[in-house]
Amino acid sequence: MAQYLSATLLLFLVIDPLGNIPLFLTATKQLPNNRRQRVIARELLIALVIMVLFFFIGGWFLDALHITQPAMAVGGGMILMLIAIKMVFPGQDSTLGQDPTDEPFIVPMAVPYMAGPSVLATEVILVHQTPDHWLILLAALISAWLVGSVILYCSGLLQRLLGDKAVTAIERLMGMILVLISAQMLLGGIKEFFAL
Repeated sequence: MAQYLSATLLLFLVIDPLGNIPLFLTATKQLPNNRRQRVIARELLIALVIMVLFFFIGGWFLDALHITQPAMAVGGGMILMLIAIKMVFPGQDSTLGQDPTDEPFIVPMAVPYMAGPSVLATEVILVHQTPDHWLILLAALISAWLVGSVILYCSGLLQRLLGDKAVTAIERLMGMILVLISAQMLLGGIKEFFAL
């Protein structure tokens, strides 16, 4: 149970649904309200498919490239650190070059906003660390996706209820927690590499 809760929290923080609220709103601002909700639901489901697919084949893919567990831990920790720093010190929002007249499809909402490289790297690290508990980790992934999806599906409502300042404050707090998690991953990878 502790492993499930820990993995769910980690994946939820990496998915960063509160930080993605303004990105999702920007990517769908040209759509009518009823269409916006359908597009968000579709993109969230596509993100889940990509995350589950990578959950099962990501390790094999990285093994084929001869990427070791310590390298994954250090690389994943660095990615998480960059994401965490962006959460704590956000810059301007970006829609990754999306044409404002287009309806988003896969990019940028499903990938990389929801199923970004940090989420995929975290999945592989978790599976590599405890391969015997893959079912618990899969349940944690789906749980984190579900909670994040509910938040993002209700993004317009949440932003109106909480206000921009409250959403930003919560995101920065989550970023601080993610800084600590990423530092632990980096230290763990370095320790394993040098067999300390």
